[in-house]
Amino acid sequence: MAWFKRKDKGIQTPTEEKKDTPKGLWYKTPSGKVIDTEELKKNLYVSPEDGYHVRIGSKEYFELFFDNNEFKELDAKLTAKDPLKFEDTKKYPDRLKAAQKKTGLKDAVRTAVGKSMGKDIVIASMDFAFIGGSMGSVVGEKIARAIDYSIKNELPFLMVSKSGGARMMEASLSLMQLVKTSAKLAQLADAKIPYISLCTDPTTGGTTASFAMLGDINIAEPNALIAFAGPRVVKDTTGKELPEGFQRSEFVLEHGFLDGIYERKHLKQQINLYIDLIQNQPIRA
Repeated sequence: MAWFKRKDKGIQTPTEEKKDTPKGLWYKTPSGKVIDTEELKKNLYVSPEDGYHVRIGSKEYFELFFDNNEFKELDAKLTAKDPLKFEDTKKYPDRLKAAQKKTGLKDAVRTAVGKSMGKDIVIASMDFAFIGGSMGSVVGEKIARAIDYSIKNELPFLMVSKSGGARMMEASLSLMQLVKTSAKLAQLADAKIPYISLCTDPTTGGTTASFAMLGDINIAEPNALIAFAGPRVVKDTTGKELPEGFQRSEFVLEHGFLDGIYERKHLKQQINLYIDLIQNQPIRA
């Protein structure tokens, strides 16, 4: 039985030949389920074990909605300034540069036009990875310009919200974006162009108080946090225990603030179905 015994004691592999386990091979959901990341990606970043929808960004949503991931990005180089000379633990320009370097993004939203199920659509998708998806002047301006593009070209508009709220480094300038985007959406409605709002985890603060809840159809992904102030703030303010699932998309739907909740794999078909119905066009298969 000597065939399975180690003849030489100790590890004999030279240090330079040792191989580390690659990082990111597994993803653990909040419920404790562990999934292979490649399997997770193939499943649109939804855990096949428990249906948990992992947060994704504009890159993944564009891949999901645009046919063959083909699109033209709008205002791709638009970046924020620092008119208030804001500084906390970092100067605002330094924080912007760090976020841009870390994420490869210019700001917390990307806008693009392309075909979805064979029909042109304009999509604005937020990125939580960029300073918590906070809504600053660039976010408001890019959304406003995307709406202008929709009006000019008579194309449906889809907004994918994922935000922690207004960007404090821009103070009142950030709050002005609520008015700007809401006014532009009123113009879109006057032009009778469909607007679908998709709320993802999380959709909070000024985003919820403006464009995220102004869609012709407001929908969400499962178990997404959708609120103005978060549960902890509400609990501390009211001094009361909150009901189970408070401010999650299922709770929000039950209380009449959403029109539907759809798993990620059904979003593309469902959103295009809504657009066909609103425009009284033949339904695309």
